Formats: sequence, structure tokens, C-alpha cells
Amino acid sequence: MSVIAAEKNISQDVATWITRNVQPSPIVRSMTDQAFSDFTRLGLPLHKTEEFKYTPITRLLEKNFNFSLDTATSELDPSRFFIKGMEANVLVFINGFFSAKHSSISSSEITILSLREALVKKPELISEHFAKYADHKTDALAAWNTASWSDGTFIHVPDNKIIEKPVLLYHINDTTNGQIIAITRNLFIVGKNSEVTVLEKFDSAGQASCFSNLVTECAVAENAGLNFYSIQNDSANHYNLKEIHQADNSRVNTFTFTLDGKLVRNNLHLVLDGEAIESHMYGLYLLKGDTLADNHTAVDHKKPNSFSNELYKGIMDENSKGVFNGKIYVRPNAQKTNAFQANKNILLTNSSTVNTKPQLEIWADDVKCSHGCTAGQLDEEALFYLQSRGIQKETARAMMLYAFAAELLQNIKQPVIREYLDKIIRARFNKEF
Repeated sequence: MSVIAAEKNISQDVATWITRNVQPSPIVRSMTDQAFSDFTRLGLPLHKTEEFKYTPITRLLEKNFNFSLDTATSELDPSRFFIKGMEANVLVFINGFFSAKHSSISSSEITILSLREALVKKPELISEHFAKYADHKTDALAAWNTASWSDGTFIHVPDNKIIEKPVLLYHINDTTNGQIIAITRNLFIVGKNSEVTVLEKFDSAGQASCFSNLVTECAVAENAGLNFYSIQNDSANHYNLKEIHQADNSRVNTFTFTLDGKLVRNNLHLVLDGEAIESHMYGLYLLKGDTLADNHTAVDHKKPNSFSNELYKGIMDENSKGVFNGKIYVRPNAQKTNAFQANKNILLTNSSTVNTKPQLEIWADDVKCSHGCTAGQLDEEALFYLQSRGIQKETARAMMLYAFAAELLQNIKQPVIREYLDKIIRARFNKEF
């Protein structure tokens, strides 16, 4: 059987799986029906699809998953994956399903529910926002998610509320009893003049195959703020799509840390549909073994006088592969836009690779925009300088790699998150200094 035929067959298998797991709620049924139709029309991305040319996600599904099986059960205690010492509202999802007994919500001024529960308690907000931002008409994996999500998180911050305690979302997949296919969905609505911090963390246990498809839609209202952290430090396969829509004077900071995994695809799309908007996108991928991490980002400036800044860094070791594809769009009406993008990479071995493609599409003439990328090895002169000051070569090398990666930590306002990530990065380079 040819590669293309095999990829088309797996699309049919996924379509059959979707029909067994379709979201039944009448509130979203019209959208799930449309999404299923879109999936059957699109099919999973073929190996020659431009947007997935370095990320063979369809081949991964075809070789490693049996879509005639149901999701395996779990008796895992998730507490061993929790970040210690952090006061937060905690929601736990095990194999794609909300675990109420392991979750705890204490902030009364914010609505935090599982998405299934929100269908019953907040149907008007679900109808207004669900599937309005993530494009299931052109993205087959988003269509798959929209048609058959199992559960997820609903967050609604009313107007004029500053939420002090972060919301921690633990996505834990336990393959001890067999393969896991976890399809989850988030919807965050941040009201006017409000602010919230959300952290999602991914962990896995067991030896069987795991695939996670997570779509998050965020609506950030006028003069509102969203800080969104994502920590991927497990051995699973991930497709993670974030669609963030910003109104006038809003502020968004996103942090994406890919520290382990098999095949990881992160799509981050920001739509700046207002004036005086500020957006920052930070990413770090520290890869080893045969890990493949693909970061696709897009910032769409639709109106004047807004600012976006993007910095992604990667360190590739052993046989790992990094991909960065960043797009900035400046529409004709978006005069006075400031938009900056940078991607910097270090390759530690001859067998590690990175493919980077920064892009600018500008239809306005009064703007300040720049983009750039670098890829190379450690600076031998800087390494020699540290050795000449009595520092052993391995320690000097670790210090330089840590300094390269830790620059992104300076932008993290939550001290517990910053210290947690700092500890992981230091341990990765096997040095205390």
C-alpha cells in the first residue's frame, strides 16, 4: 500500500472513531455536525501538505494507533505531577476526562467549570463563543476536536475582576492499560478590565501510545489581560491549538515550554482586532532523543496602533528535530503597527536539525516590523574564554546553554512557575552552578 493510500485509510478510521465519540449536546450539535463534515472533506494532512511537511502526524497515527479501541481506564494518582507550593485553582483531566475528586477551585469571583458542566450552566456563553475562533473549516485536527471533544475547561472572568490565584490545568494521560486518544477543549472568556493567569501542564505515565488533541479558544475583552503558560514535559504526542482573540487595549502574554515529548505540534494564533493592543509570545524548546517539536505561530494585526513581540528559542540535542514557522500579518487598516519576531537555535550534534521560517505579510505602509532567525553551534570563543578563567569545559558549556535558555524565564511574573522551570532547565544540563 502506498503512503498516500495508508494516510487516506487512517483518515477514514478517525472519521469512524469520531462517529462513536461525537459530542451529543444540542447546544453545540450544529457545530459538531459541521465540523465532522469538514473533517471528512479535508482528511488528515498528507505527508506532502506544506504546513505539515516536517511533522508527519498522519503517519504517526497510522503506525501507532488502533482507532477501533476505546480509551483505556486509569487508576492513577495524579498528585505526583502537581507543582508544589503554588496556591491555585486546580482542574485535573485524566485521559481527557475531568476528575472532580482531584480538582479544587477556591476563587469565588470567577466561573471555572468543566466544559461539559458549562454546557448545562452557561449555555448562552457557550453558544456565543464556542467554535467561533478555531477554524475547523480549514484545519482537519481542529475539526476532529470540534466534533468529538470529551471534556475540557470553561473559564469566565466577569468584568472588572483581577484574579489573584492562577488556574492550573493538569492534563495527565495514563497508558498503563493501553493506548490513549485524548480529545479535549477549552474556552476562556476574560471580561472588560479583568485579568487572569492560566497554566496548562502535560504529563504521562505508562508505555503504550498516547495522542492528545487540545484546542483552546480565548476571547480577551477591552482592557483585559491574559497570561497563558504551557509546560510540555512528558513522553506523549501532542497537537495543541490556541486561538486568542484580543479587543482594544488588551494584553496577552503566552509562554510555551516544550521540554520533552515524541511528536509535538503547537499552533498559536493571535488576532489583534482592536487598537492599543499588546501581545508577547515566548517559546522555548529543549529537545533530545528523537523528539520532534513544531511551533507554528501567527499574529494577525487587523487595526492600527498595536504592538506584538515574539521570541522563540530552541536547543536541539542527539537526533531531535525542531521546527519554527512564524507569521505576522499586518492588514491595510493596521497603520502604526509595531511587530517583531525572532527565532534563535543551537544545534548540539551533527544529527540534530532545525527548520525555521519567519514570515511577514504587510499591506500597510506606516509600520515598524522585523523578523529574523539564527541557527548554529555554541560560540567556541566564548567557551574558550570561560575555560581560560578556570571553569571546566562541561561546566562552561552548561553555563552557556543555561544562559541561552533562561533569558525567557525573566519574563515570567509567577515566582513558583519561574523556579519550577528553572529547576528543570538546570537539571537538563546536569550542572549546578
